[in-house]
Amino acid sequence: MRAQPVLYSLAVLFALAVPLLGIYPVFMMQLLCFAMFACAYNLLLGFGRMLSFGHAAFFGFAAYATGWLVSAHGWGPGFAILAGVAAAALLGLVIGALAIRRQGIYFAMITLALAQLVYFVCLEAPFTGGENGLQGIPRGTLFWLLPLHSDVVMYYVVLATFVAVFALIRRVVHSPFGQVLKAIRDNEPRAISLGYEINRYKLLAFVLSATLAGLAGSLKALVFGFVTLADVQQSTSGDVVLMTLLGGTGTFFGPVLGAGIVVTLQQYLSDVVGGWVTAIIGATFVACVLAFRRGIVGELTLLASRARRTLRPARG
Repeated sequence: MRAQPVLYSLAVLFALAVPLLGIYPVFMMQLLCFAMFACAYNLLLGFGRMLSFGHAAFFGFAAYATGWLVSAHGWGPGFAILAGVAAAALLGLVIGALAIRRQGIYFAMITLALAQLVYFVCLEAPFTGGENGLQGIPRGTLFWLLPLHSDVVMYYVVLATFVAVFALIRRVVHSPFGQVLKAIRDNEPRAISLGYEINRYKLLAFVLSATLAGLAGSLKALVFGFVTLADVQQSTSGDVVLMTLLGGTGTFFGPVLGAGIVVTLQQYLSDVVGGWVTAIIGATFVACVLAFRRGIVGELTLLASRARRTLRPARG
């Protein structure tokens, strides 16, 4: 536990120094957006044990809403992001209210089916641009105070948002609500017997996860200046599941590490191996699953815990 503040401090210092280290800010912003997406998904899967196959619906729909309001209606980025997040929360409320009525694979299939419905809405709706998507989305000025045209300024805005989301998720998990959510995850019949209305807790967790996923999608739309159908496709839902499992479900830093691995492989291997990058990512995932059943961070945490117990001097 004592090492965690040190690791977090080092990670923050590295993130703050990224522009000075010559690292491409747009790549880091992409990584942070998907890390935020993965952390939001981990809140649902890792702490609520609800496997969703359609989380790209919230990520992409919020991106479309933000991009459309900025490019077609001249909204400022701040209000457009808030509108995109609200759209994702509303969509999460509708889908979550239907999905939580079932468990396990049935829950996953409901989220998959409804996410495909959102995909076809985005394909056919006139404001989304269809197969062409939304192009040329301006970044504008955040709340009339902070111009976002510079990649460095935009990077620090994304970084600050990510840190806030990460801190919020930690606070939620350690709150009484989070403790009840973990109790439902570990033993749902016992939680019911204690008098908790589990569907209410599940729905709130689902909506919160969808809201934070929408925030990540809205920021990504502004970072890249475009939104495409890839943002709502099933492959994007699969990517966030992969990121979470690879880093370690039920851990805080695991999804961040998983997102970093997947985004880095996609970014730097695609130019070298082309379409084989998908096979390489799949092979990496299989190898990590075989070697680290709890994910990379989960296994390292377990090993560190065992080492502390072994090295702890026997007293009394």
